[in-house]
Amino acid sequence: MAPLLRPRYSLPKEKFSAYFGPLKSQSYNDTTSGPRGGGGSHHSLSTIAWNPLGTLIATGAVDKTLRVWNPEKPNVKFSTELKGHASPIEKVAFNPVKDAELCSVSSDGAVKIWDVRTKACVNEVKVSGHATSLAWAPDGSSLLVGSKNGDLFHILPSQSSIISTHHQPVGTNQMAFCWSGDKVFLPTNEGRIRILSYPDFEPVLHVNYAVPEGESTEFTLKGHTASCLTAELSPTGKYLATGGADSIISLFDTKDWICQRTVTRMVGPVKSISFTFDGSYVVGGCEEGGSLEVTHTETGEHVHTFKTAGTCEAVAWAPTRYCLAYSDLGVLRIIGVDTDRK
Repeated sequence: MAPLLRPRYSLPKEKFSAYFGPLKSQSYNDTTSGPRGGGGSHHSLSTIAWNPLGTLIATGAVDKTLRVWNPEKPNVKFSTELKGHASPIEKVAFNPVKDAELCSVSSDGAVKIWDVRTKACVNEVKVSGHATSLAWAPDGSSLLVGSKNGDLFHILPSQSSIISTHHQPVGTNQMAFCWSGDKVFLPTNEGRIRILSYPDFEPVLHVNYAVPEGESTEFTLKGHTASCLTAELSPTGKYLATGGADSIISLFDTKDWICQRTVTRMVGPVKSISFTFDGSYVVGGCEEGGSLEVTHTETGEHVHTFKTAGTCEAVAWAPTRYCLAYSDLGVLRIIGVDTDRK
């Protein structure tokens, strides 16, 4: 199989469809899982994540299967299964500074740190409640895990310890760090995004703004009319994208925190968001629909539609090239792998 396509420059929006139009997606079928070893409906991917170099991709499924794939070798025999979870896997994420260190979180609160080279679980922490979200600090030294009941767990993986627990006044969802690591963007079920300092978890307050009497002094971003489900910071740090149950992606300029534009082509709740490595394009994964819609970040212009077999809740652009991974009807597919050349 040929290597992943690696354009050396940012694609102009006028050429995006011309570049991706001829490409076909590659499927990565886990035939070892599911009923009687045949895959099937029980093996439905809930989360996917690339490692920092884009040479590996991890998948977690509702049937408790955790697997690491080589994108250039789609046959399951070339993948690595990491065994140990006893409940459905909710989130996976590679350490941003360690290419072979993976964190996985399952619904029973098990937080596991893996060395994917040896298949060993090197550290483990158990949090209370139904764990649903996960994010590494940018320096890779600590991570956050969130639960359905609104608790945030500050974890130090190297010591297998929970440093602190912070209960939030409203239910929260998939968070994101700023690149300096001193703030966390926390989507809430109220449709707002809270901004907390890190690691002390104090809310950011209004500055140079006279807050009306009786209103909160906490500064929040308002971008959704329903629950805000996920947040993602662009690689350039210029935009914070948030996805909501209102089927909208909102793009906030991180300089003045104004919502510059909204993406409204989704047809269901936005469960995940991903930017290309250069921050030029953004895509959202939804609970409904049969396509992935790519938007040019600077203009809000729709540039391409990837047709899919069904719903695609998890999406992830590769961190170093134009290569998109997504879960299509619960199966991993990647577009940007050239399967035609020998």
